[in-house]
Amino acid sequence: MSKPGPFFAKPLSALLATVFSDAFAKQGFASRELVTRWAEIVGEDIAAYAEPIKIQWTRPVEGQAQEPATLILRVEGPRALEIQHASTVILERVNRFFGWSAIGKLALRQAPLSRRGKRSLIKRPDDAAVAREAATLSAVKDDHLRSALARLGATIKRN
Repeated sequence: MSKPGPFFAKPLSALLATVFSDAFAKQGFASRELVTRWAEIVGEDIAAYAEPIKIQWTRPVEGQAQEPATLILRVEGPRALEIQHASTVILERVNRFFGWSAIGKLALRQAPLSRRGKRSLIKRPDDAAVAREAATLSAVKDDHLRSALARLGATIKRN
């Protein structure tokens, strides 16, 4: 009698790939990379305030070229104007990712983002570094200004 072969666990991403592919396809995405790699495609500064919701493709007309699609973005309310001004940059980066002019225009929906990136906290510089910086600022007479400049200098030198 032969023994069964070794059992290897499959990654969860491999098991759920078809489920996610179907869900993304219903929203007009040919693949999930536009959503999962959004920050890499458009840059961290844009991805912090906007995320793709869906791609709306126009119905093809027989005998005519396919019209470019519309990318619908969820944008935090106050940043919508800024994202609208950056629309040419976003379109260029997304189309460069696809390798062809797939997206012709953007549509913005103002709503809170569904996921938030981690905020990096700036750590205060240690007291010894601040004291070293303060010693170099003897020409500054105002104590509050000297301490603020010493903290700033120590923070800059740390980074």
